[in-house]
Amino acid sequence: MTESLEIAKNRYIAGKTAFENGKYRESVDNLEKASALLAKNTRFAGEVDIWLVNAYEAAGRSEDAITLCQQLSRHPHYETRLQAKRLVYILKAPKLKRPKEWMTEIPDFGAMSDNKSKTIITAKTAKSTSKPKPKEPEYVDLSQVNTKDNSFIWLALIVVTGTISYLVWLSL
Repeated sequence: MTESLEIAKNRYIAGKTAFENGKYRESVDNLEKASALLAKNTRFAGEVDIWLVNAYEAAGRSEDAITLCQQLSRHPHYETRLQAKRLVYILKAPKLKRPKEWMTEIPDFGAMSDNKSKTIITAKTAKSTSKPKPKEPEYVDLSQVNTKDNSFIWLALIVVTGTISYLVWLSL
């Protein structure tokens, strides 16, 4: 029993790490194996399955994510049920269409030959290592600066002094 729990914990950690590194298929594989080793009514199994829902969605398996979420909405652990209900709501929400100008297209370097991709990476690295030119100091024309005394400051100072004097006189 403890050996399978230890294996499940290791698979769970590997699945979380893979998910956080963007390796969603690997994450799904590890989390599915961890989930299979655990009793379904425990808090830890619920946590593993919540991560599995997220991995399914990230891997493009939305239907599997929704199905598992619906099962988890009847989980005996309250926090797992609550998270599952929230996730089902999010997963079933309609997908918004984003305008093309909001999107940044990332080029696929896998389709390029190795020599060409190294050249591009080297060229970009060379640009980023060059030092930026120091900016010249910006000079201000002092004839344009307002150097007159501000009468508001004197008025405020007189009012504050008068108020303090009045308060001192009242306290005597």
